[in-house]
Amino acid sequence: MPLSNPIFRRIARLADERGVQAFVVGGYVRDHYLRRPSTDIDVVVVGDGIELAEALGRELHTKVSIFKTFGTAMLRAGGVEVEFVGARRESYTHDSRKPQVEAGTLDDDQRRRDFTINALAWSLNAATFGELVDPFGGLDDLDTCTIRTPCDPDITFSDDPLRMMRAVRFATQLGFSIEEETFEAIRRNARRIRIVSRERIATELNKIVLSPVPSMGFELLELTGLLELIFPEMHRLKGVERRGQHAHKDNFVHTLKVLDNVARRSDDLWLRWAAVLHDIAKPLTKAYDPRIGWTFHGHEVLGSKMVPAIFRQLKLPLNEHMKFVQKLVFLHLRPIILSEDLVTDSAVRRLLFEAGDDIEALMTLCEADITSGIDAKVKRYMANFELVRRKMKDLEERDRIRNFQPPITGEIIMNTYGISPCRMIGEIKEAIKNAILDGEIPNEYDAAFELMVRLAAERGLELPDKGK
Repeated sequence: MPLSNPIFRRIARLADERGVQAFVVGGYVRDHYLRRPSTDIDVVVVGDGIELAEALGRELHTKVSIFKTFGTAMLRAGGVEVEFVGARRESYTHDSRKPQVEAGTLDDDQRRRDFTINALAWSLNAATFGELVDPFGGLDDLDTCTIRTPCDPDITFSDDPLRMMRAVRFATQLGFSIEEETFEAIRRNARRIRIVSRERIATELNKIVLSPVPSMGFELLELTGLLELIFPEMHRLKGVERRGQHAHKDNFVHTLKVLDNVARRSDDLWLRWAAVLHDIAKPLTKAYDPRIGWTFHGHEVLGSKMVPAIFRQLKLPLNEHMKFVQKLVFLHLRPIILSEDLVTDSAVRRLLFEAGDDIEALMTLCEADITSGIDAKVKRYMANFELVRRKMKDLEERDRIRNFQPPITGEIIMNTYGISPCRMIGEIKEAIKNAILDGEIPNEYDAAFELMVRLAAERGLELPDKGK
């Protein structure tokens, strides 16, 4: 039953006692018909929504949070979050998505909603409890899996351009299509997205990236003209250039295949962002060689350097999540190169050392990066990846390389030889690290100390008479 939670009957009784109409509107109603779980309930009151929320809070002995600026109140009870707002009519100015608000009817409130599927309402008053109010055919649009605005889409999107991003996001999350006139209105109004804050755009982008098939969202953003405006670096991946017999693949299409491959393997938002950005520098590194065709040398290095600026521009967090994406973009070719050559212990040790605890995420990204349509080629790569994985496991158990710090520190070198910080110390440390990674000495203190003595002697340093 859609209104089986006892809280609805309480709201109904309190509304009737106060002589106001109350309705559940929006996502909770939509998700019931889609058979999706939902714990966020929006109640629209034709009257004072805050007063009704306070009455419910007193009855349930629970705190009510009031946001007078927005005319809303919210409380949590019985495992759900209920937000109350008075029914309202909205009007907009051209340079802002913040509306002028005045009290209105339920019809006014439903009319201001972004899409018909979000304008569905159930009555909560006793006489009409549970009756569906659907003036714009939202239920039919749910049946036909359609995203459509309740009113003129040009007005809907011009008033609040974020709704264009939400149209793409809902279509992607739900696997719906955007109705033709609604879609064309997004294309006509795409440039209005510039008045929306980057933070709000990032919220919608992240929801698209976390969708079951995120490629659908990026394809829609590209087709509507929004992608070029909000994420030009990704837009530039699109297209194929030909010279003679040589043509490179469409890196936009390839990126979306990799993203979907990762999405089938992981729900990690930042691993999915690494998939979005792994080839982001290809347009800037593209070069043509008449002998071998198109090349993108160094795109992983330049791409990793681009990550902080892109995160800053998109208002994504500049913290460990950004560093994780940056690392994966930088390393994403390494397992592929390994799998193409003889898989040496030394190369695998270096990969383990550089990837550290992110090695599994890196391997997931690299396996997703194999998008060839030639089955034999894919099978060969996957078999070689499995060989790399086995060698990583063996070396990890034997040499403890992941996240290792060389046994000899700069402090040990300085104390042993009584010297101050200098370039020589860094050279000795680097040589010891490389010797361990190349398998020339074990990852143990005594072997590393012995090598330190040898390297120091080559540089004119002698051990004091007291020895070690």
